[in-house]
Amino acid sequence: MSMRVLITRDFDQMSEEAAGIVLRDIADGLGARGRYNLGLATGATPTGLYKHLAKAANGGAFEPGRVRSFNLDEYVGLPGENAQMRALHPESYSYFMVQELFGLMRKKFAETNVPWGCLVEQERLAAALEANPGDWEAQGADKGKAIVIRRDAENEYLRWIRREILDAYAAKIRRFGGIDLHVIGVGGRGHVAFHEAGIPFEGNEVLLVKLDANTVENAVADGHFAKVEDSPQYAVSMGAELVYQARKVLLLASGARKSEPVAETLLRDPTPEVPISYGRNLAARGGDMIYVLDEVAAAGVLARRAEIEARGAAIEDLRGAPAGRKLPELAFTRDPASGLLG
Repeated sequence: MSMRVLITRDFDQMSEEAAGIVLRDIADGLGARGRYNLGLATGATPTGLYKHLAKAANGGAFEPGRVRSFNLDEYVGLPGENAQMRALHPESYSYFMVQELFGLMRKKFAETNVPWGCLVEQERLAAALEANPGDWEAQGADKGKAIVIRRDAENEYLRWIRREILDAYAAKIRRFGGIDLHVIGVGGRGHVAFHEAGIPFEGNEVLLVKLDANTVENAVADGHFAKVEDSPQYAVSMGAELVYQARKVLLLASGARKSEPVAETLLRDPTPEVPISYGRNLAARGGDMIYVLDEVAAAGVLARRAEIEARGAAIEDLRGAPAGRKLPELAFTRDPASGLLG
């Protein structure tokens, strides 16, 4: 079993250490197989890592044209009258990835994939669910629920969503050989992407999730959407079952809100109540589960270090390491004309 925990001083060192891990794994994968599949997350935590990746790609550290990317999740129900407008909405995860990584790269990945939630029309989905209660079931022990559509659903639109939006995303990942390394963050209650606490692991590779009311209201309160009516009510997301099929998972955590769920997942057996705890199953199967934490997010780990190490995790404290030891050549400069990092 391989579970490693790297503790860093701050966000910058966390990002550098994570970038070093990703870049070495890309080099190994391209050398061994000639292609590489990279799993990506949204949110503030991986943005420093993404700047390092863009810089490395632009500097020739690896060939982006032999890399495919697969993102964790995307909203359903963004404002916009068609799929293109929804994908380009500034709160879409597709737009986020262009801003934070794809648009910073001079040479592009062979292909980028974000779950196809923007193709789903929210009003039509809600109407189909209401009219056809026998075609689906809600799964989950908390407020966020997985909407599990039967493969033989009578409603044509629901069948299409199951076949072409959910199952097809997982099938495409398998068709290209699976994800080599997946970058993930952690929610405040230990969830990964929109796999919320309490949603079962098994049978949920790609989820259609009904967002709980608090999530929707918070999106408005935080200024992401003008009013509740504009905020998405659903999302498409990889489930933990699919995330942890990757050969290696790199979990990044920064800030005090992440301290408790990170420590919890290292101390207990896998449970749907803490979705990131599924990483222990990955390690048990021979995969690599790596945590890279800043000092604040690592507070719970440091407080219970002996217990965590007794459960098989190797902890390495890097807070005293010299700044930039992993990526000394990657000081950022931005071309004022193109906006590219180089």
